Amino acid sequence: MTISKDKTYKTRDGREVRIYATDGCPGYAIHGAVRIEAGWTSEEWYHDGQYSTSIHGSGNDLIEVKPRIKRTVWINVRDCDLSLHDSFRNAETYHQAHQDKVLACVKIEIDCDHGEGLDDE
Repeated sequence: MTISKDKTYKTRDGREVRIYATDGCPGYAIHGAVRIEAGWTSEEWYHDGQYSTSIHGSGNDLIEVKPRIKRTVWINVRDCDLSLHDSFRNAETYHQAHQDKVLACVKIEIDCDHGEGLDDE
């Protein structure tokens, strides 16, 4: 894993993390802070986000937080295909133009992690 200041991270045990630098000298190349009850405390990690060299990992290791995708869409179902719309109004307009071919208009609530269901390789 490559740590980037442009991504969001948490610790393996779930605490919020801020990354300040990713180009520190060999050893602890990643510099940042972890939120604890009293506030923010500075920390350092290896270039790959590991906090220690433990084989079993540490609660302080960095884990990327993938953004959630939350969206509502409407799908017009036809005999042999689907049409996807970002609003009910657009789905309804499509339905009116293709009334004889639309079998149903289905509302779908999407709530998933970015990349969910996709193969990383």
